[in-house]
Amino acid sequence: MTMLLAFLLAVTASGCSLFDSEQPEDTAKAFIDALSGGNTQRAAALTDSPKAAKAVLDQARDALEPERITGSVSEASEAGDGSSATAKLALTWELPERREWTYQAEAELVPGDEGWRLRWSPSMLHPELAAQQTIALQVEEPDLAPVLDREGSPLLEPKNVVSIMLYPAEAKADGGVDKVANALSNSLRRFEAGITAKSIEAGARKAKGKNGSSLVAVLRETDYLSVKSAIYDLPGVKFRKQERLLAPSKDFGVQILAGIRSLVEKRVAGEAGWRIIARDASGGEIAELHAEPAKPSEAVDTTLRRTTQAAAEDALAGVSKPAAIVALQPSSGDILAVAQNAKADKQGAIALTGRYPPGSTFKIATALAGLSSGKVRPGSKVDCPGTKVFKGRLVPNDDRFELGKVTLSRAFAKSCNTTFAQLAVDLPADALTKSARDLGIGADFEIPGITTITGSAPAADGVVQRAENGFGQGKILSSPFGLALAAATVKAGKTPTPSVLTGEETKASDLGEPLPGKHVKALRQMMRKVVTEGSATQLADLPGVHGKTGTAQFGDGKKSHGWFAGFQGDLAFAVLIVGGDSSKPAVGAAHRFLAANA
Repeated sequence: MTMLLAFLLAVTASGCSLFDSEQPEDTAKAFIDALSGGNTQRAAALTDSPKAAKAVLDQARDALEPERITGSVSEASEAGDGSSATAKLALTWELPERREWTYQAEAELVPGDEGWRLRWSPSMLHPELAAQQTIALQVEEPDLAPVLDREGSPLLEPKNVVSIMLYPAEAKADGGVDKVANALSNSLRRFEAGITAKSIEAGARKAKGKNGSSLVAVLRETDYLSVKSAIYDLPGVKFRKQERLLAPSKDFGVQILAGIRSLVEKRVAGEAGWRIIARDASGGEIAELHAEPAKPSEAVDTTLRRTTQAAAEDALAGVSKPAAIVALQPSSGDILAVAQNAKADKQGAIALTGRYPPGSTFKIATALAGLSSGKVRPGSKVDCPGTKVFKGRLVPNDDRFELGKVTLSRAFAKSCNTTFAQLAVDLPADALTKSARDLGIGADFEIPGITTITGSAPAADGVVQRAENGFGQGKILSSPFGLALAAATVKAGKTPTPSVLTGEETKASDLGEPLPGKHVKALRQMMRKVVTEGSATQLADLPGVHGKTGTAQFGDGKKSHGWFAGFQGDLAFAVLIVGGDSSKPAVGAAHRFLAANA
């Protein structure tokens, strides 16, 4: 005992530290290692105030949710008398969303009974953090970039919407959910017919827990303001405002813009900015510790033309049956408009993916097959009887009109079913399949932003099916998109590759061959005669319109779809009136569309 006391006295007299076996730098490194490993208790234990240190360290980790923390110690130095030491700490927080925060801090160390300890201060975690302050992460969303048409006009642009939420527990405590549901439905059903008291109550039943909620509706801010006074004070009803990309109106471009919005959502959102701040005890911001500004995205350009889209939608507005128009540019394949009326929207994207018998519009393909075979030319004489029987199948013309012996061009213009049924019977089984594919019907396209189906024209071995296929009945199917593409092919001489997003590549497969020049010329002349002296003279007052009408029976044969497909200048289009009973409503819609688009 005497010897040990003498040793201790000797050490003290020489000015040496009892802690030389553990350097200050070792303690600082141990602190960083513990913090990096998520062991805030171990890190706090290396300080002279473990309880206070742990509270701050836990709060910082909870607020920032780091995926990883790394650090190093530099320039650790000990005072000459061994009473203290300092160390510089370099810390890097790797946060979610690939965010990184790097900075330097300084720590003071003091000797203690168990070795060197860090003298705790929040500034050791960050030099600008003080006592009674907390760390917070704030995300700053950039402004959404708009989606523009080919002329720079907005198709989708950032606008405020208001989400209306129902908290059933709060509503029950003050009058009942049913009472609130009735009040909400009375105010909101004008915006969406599907919002009813029953639907609201059904959503409320799915809300779980005391703080559970259900989404009742999302309204444009202008619509919300029109009903705010009626719903704002309803018990259990709360509101959240946010920014979304919206079309000029709720019904504008529904089928085409939905797919585009989904595809470009991330591109238009840009890159969020973020800040790390220090807050005082009341939650107020005291200091900004780090900031990365938001990086807005650039606008997304499309091939659509807003005025053409509006003209197509206006042309269908008064149609009582489901109706659709697709328009594209033959020279480029750029899709200019995809429009449907409300009744068509209930059936889905029929403009792009609907499959309907095309009726006499398919005579474009039958004529092409005949021209390609060398059997006929536009001036060839053909029979156009009022009816004709093929293996027991009676094929009539509309109202059984008959023309006798006429040119192929006139039979096309007047739409003689009997003529084109016979022409198809006289051709090989796959002749219409090939000519349809050369026009784009049967081709497949992967177009970024939309899903499309062109249609199909299977080979027909039997006489009856070949006859029916010849005038667009039988097994022939097409979408409005497919027929618009066929019209564009006649104008361009080959099937253009369609696209809707500028800079995005369309993948095409099962394409046919470019059309021979002499056949292109013949088809154009024949389609022009449809307008000047045939079944679409209603369009004759508009310059340069070429096209083909179509009436296609379906079901039990008592009802028909109405079609018109054609082009005017560098604009190709197809109009479908589902159950229109004749081609006249489709021709009328085409007239309204072209006149408004002029």
